[in-house]
Amino acid sequence: MATTGFWPVKSRLKEVIDYADNPDKTTKREYLDADLYATLRYADNEEKTDSQIYVAGINCSAEHAYEEMSAIQKRFGNRGSVVAYHGYQSFASGEVTPEEALAIGKETAKAMWGDKYQVLVTVHLNTDNLHCHFVVNAVSFVDGKKFRNKIGDHKELRKISDRICKEHEKSVLENSSFYGGEKKSYWIHQQSKKTHRDQLKEDVEYCLQYAPNFDSFMKQLKHLGYEIDPVRMSVKASGWQRSVRLSGIGYPEDAIRKRLENNLFAPDVLITWNAHRMKSPKTYPLEGLVQRLAFSLEHAHDPTTLIVDALFLLLISLFRIASELAEPVILTPDLRHEIKELKQLTSDFHLLREEGIHTIPDLESGIKKNSEEIKHLELQRSKVDNRRRRAKTEEDKEIAKKERKKLSKQLVPLRKKLKQEQQILEKVPRYYELLQKELIAEQKNKDRTKTRKR
Repeated sequence: MATTGFWPVKSRLKEVIDYADNPDKTTKREYLDADLYATLRYADNEEKTDSQIYVAGINCSAEHAYEEMSAIQKRFGNRGSVVAYHGYQSFASGEVTPEEALAIGKETAKAMWGDKYQVLVTVHLNTDNLHCHFVVNAVSFVDGKKFRNKIGDHKELRKISDRICKEHEKSVLENSSFYGGEKKSYWIHQQSKKTHRDQLKEDVEYCLQYAPNFDSFMKQLKHLGYEIDPVRMSVKASGWQRSVRLSGIGYPEDAIRKRLENNLFAPDVLITWNAHRMKSPKTYPLEGLVQRLAFSLEHAHDPTTLIVDALFLLLISLFRIASELAEPVILTPDLRHEIKELKQLTSDFHLLREEGIHTIPDLESGIKKNSEEIKHLELQRSKVDNRRRRAKTEEDKEIAKKERKKLSKQLVPLRKKLKQEQQILEKVPRYYELLQKELIAEQKNKDRTKTRKR
């Protein structure tokens, strides 16, 4: 059954993009080209496409897709943070040949984007189910307008794909919810992030892979920080509003027991289990970090005294320790989930230090200051725009344009900084709560270990 999806491709050097020269937030050539080229190279990877036999271009040649897409972007001067869109069309295993997949992919791409955009279509052969990849130029070759990533476009792609697949007598997902029943999860997945259900599935799969029996499986989950209701077969981590039934994420009890039964009869079951079973950590990094930084989570009940930059430093230090140690040291599932955001955490911490922000009032003051400065510059730019429109000579108009460009260039970093500070302010309560829960979990584990040794 064919499934579809697509997402925007942005430059990896996003922080540099915001400082680009063009007042309309365009990107310098060196930052655009690398990312667009990398996406096209991934799509037509020879190892995945059988020496590029299954590659085709819509409104561009397959051999020179990169040069031709770049030429359109240069021609219209419309190089924003989104340089292209990367989509896929996946077919049921064994249902299509590579030739059929490419034909369906070309028809789909042409119907979806062919009237205005350039598309590279490839078929990847490196998985059991053949799938097409689409790389769509973000800029139209007709009028230079950017493709807008709206939910209606995702639905339209699914609709077109279903129609063409049916015409080729291939299966589709009938009567399926577009979001998979969960709108929030859909957009989280579109950003290549994970929900807490995704994290739970990974943990359940890990436990199922090595546990020799049902009791060991449940103990493993508990050790990973989950509360378990054995009657309803549901689990919950601290901070979750509701528990999640294991059957609801694809693990009904009978399937779990069957998997565990297979483990029990494996020849090396005890060796595998002993190598992977969860053990109480010998180190308690958060407790040590809190003491080393002379930072108390308790004083955070008064928001005016919460040391925000120290909070971020604690998280960064904890995540780095966790990545260096072989043993599991982060005990709560939600905090383990946050490790994926280490890069953003580091960026936030540097901003706090650069701006001299230590407390929440400092942060609120910075937000207010940036907002006022942005408002002032926007007012100035508006006046310059009026002057440009009323200019009687080309020379006066050109002077106004240059002045506007200068003001726009000043606005870009300020807007970026304001947005980041606002996001930090939203994150602080959650990060504080996660660290507090982790510290409590460490203390409980430490007490449990001491009790066993007596």
